[in-house]
Amino acid sequence: MVSVPRLVIAAPASGSGKTTVTAGLMAAFAERGLDVSPHKVGPDYIDPGYHALAISSAASSAGRARTARPGRNLDAFLCGPERIAPLFLHGAAGCDLALVEGVMGLFDGAAGQGELASTAQVAKVLRAPVVLVVDASSQSRSVAALVHGFASWDPEVRVAGVILNKVGSDRHEAMLREALQGCGVPVFGALRRARAVRAPSRHLGLVPVAERHAEAVDSVAALAARVREGCDLDGLLALARSAPPLSGPVWDPAEEIRRAAEPVPGAGGRAAPRARPVVAVAGGAAFTFSYAEHTELLTAAGARVVPFDPLRDERLPEGTGGLVIGGGFPEVYAPELSANEPLRAAVAGLAASGAPIAAECAGLLYLARSLDGEPMCGVLAAEARMSERLTLGYREAVAVADTALAAAGTRVRGHEFHRTAIEPGAGPEPAWGVVRPERRTEGFAQGDVHASYLHVHWASVPGVAARFVGRCAPWAG
Repeated sequence: MVSVPRLVIAAPASGSGKTTVTAGLMAAFAERGLDVSPHKVGPDYIDPGYHALAISSAASSAGRARTARPGRNLDAFLCGPERIAPLFLHGAAGCDLALVEGVMGLFDGAAGQGELASTAQVAKVLRAPVVLVVDASSQSRSVAALVHGFASWDPEVRVAGVILNKVGSDRHEAMLREALQGCGVPVFGALRRARAVRAPSRHLGLVPVAERHAEAVDSVAALAARVREGCDLDGLLALARSAPPLSGPVWDPAEEIRRAAEPVPGAGGRAAPRARPVVAVAGGAAFTFSYAEHTELLTAAGARVVPFDPLRDERLPEGTGGLVIGGGFPEVYAPELSANEPLRAAVAGLAASGAPIAAECAGLLYLARSLDGEPMCGVLAAEARMSERLTLGYREAVAVADTALAAAGTRVRGHEFHRTAIEPGAGPEPAWGVVRPERRTEGFAQGDVHASYLHVHWASVPGVAARFVGRCAPWAG
């Protein structure tokens, strides 16, 4: 049994202010000297970046040198409900307070699959009190009906508090508080409307922290100040400490790799080589999307993970024997990525040598011949471009061919989120056969290159990390 003080920060709907309130709470508690563990329900990569920044910058401004914990995702569709608590306990180990930002509305989940992947499901699995962030900008007494409805809808979900957001005035706040007095759900804060702390958005949501670090630091400082002034931090901490102990296993990347590398038919794993191959992982402003568990699994499988920035670095890390290029916004930086000809040539050369490459979404575009007319790495015989159509949703897929990432027949659950298109959409050997919600082939399996739009959380299929590092063995020093 493990005791972890924890809260889930949810809302009735998207746009209520979950991210800004959660980041403000994280920063305010970090300023107090608490070791805060940040988590996000769903597949979103951008919000966890703001969480980590809020904690690290707040601790730094308070004169407390502390490396912020990485923001971690809790997605019951991608990883399975059974992994939510183990992944949470892994990320929150030893913390003073864990804050979990929800996704969409409290009860919204994977389309057509009930509560699966909803904030409510995660709150139930974690047995965590829920604090509802309510956009009060266009209501007064009706707020009581809204909160009562959410608090009573599912008795297994403990809606234990409310934070009123976008409140217009002292009089407005008084009306809201009066309406909620008989609701049985206490109010832990009221925050005024404030344009100055809003994060800018574009075609896929908030602009990532890596692209606006200095401005983002100022924003989270302002958020922390608003939360200090408008929220009952002592009350929220007491509520978090009321969460019961959690039982069950703690997710362990080394144990996951050990099991995945055993000769189980179809697992596709292999033991880590004696020498540690260098696995280069793309980062920087153009490639900001990754799950912390991927690096942990690669390291546990025996790799030496070395980050690099395709916008700045003209060479791959010394001794690179494998390459992982995750998601991000290469379309925003296409001219700059194209101008880095030495690195594009190095990536093409690595692919030609047969070294394993795993690329998803942004990585797929970077490996194409061109992106919006700008030359890219030319590893794939495909052209990429921005599109007016947003592709968004969960997918179920199966590996069509053997690649460095997955053995043929490996089944995965993934997520697509992009406003780009690539032609052709699949190579002669596709990476995946999508089986739900529609049937189609997708991506490219070319030698030991696996490139696809599909984002997969490797914690659900740790064998892919073991397999990938094993395929890097010939390039190990």
